[in-house]
Amino acid sequence: MPFDENTYLIGVAGREDCVVVDPGMEADKIFGKLERWQRTPVAILNTHGHIDHIAGNAAMKQRWPDCPLIIGHGDAYKLTDPMANLSGLYGNGFVSPEADQTLAEGDTYEAAGLKMRVLETPGHSAGHIVFVIDDPETPILIGGDMLFCQGIGRTDFPDGDSQAMEKSIREKLYTLADPTIVYPGHGPETTIGFEKLNNPFIRGNSDAIQD
Repeated sequence: MPFDENTYLIGVAGREDCVVVDPGMEADKIFGKLERWQRTPVAILNTHGHIDHIAGNAAMKQRWPDCPLIIGHGDAYKLTDPMANLSGLYGNGFVSPEADQTLAEGDTYEAAGLKMRVLETPGHSAGHIVFVIDDPETPILIGGDMLFCQGIGRTDFPDGDSQAMEKSIREKLYTLADPTIVYPGHGPETTIGFEKLNNPFIRGNSDAIQD
């Protein structure tokens, strides 16, 4: 059951801690990078509850049991439901540890010297969330499976919704500053400004091309 997925280790220069976002199936690689960079995770953040984004949760919690596991309130149930997290569709009844904390629209989560604003962005999954770091020099969006470089996340899963996807991108993601760097769940990084001009699925105007 191989999946390509982006896991992010995010920290502030000069500190020894960090947060881990969407630990995937190759936990050993995550451990190796943390050791090389001499960072200790202080939070595990999930943008949503699909198997490719939560597969490393158990290994992370086993190694750092006091590290809180955090996900949006609407997708928390997927952690322990193999059919909901899609692993059951691939013949693997995977379950993650339960969430230690859930987040909702308007929450701010602070850890490892980072201050992250939470937006609820249904579309790819009903309980999908994203994290916005409002750095004045380099604003960042940790976007999960919403907005990709010239693409968008799938909406054909059980609780996917193409209309909700477009609404989330237009009304929440595309209102962020154009220089905002988007770190997506799959593929290379991009920016909000680039996607508004070039994304063939949802452009930053009324002429959206429907998926």
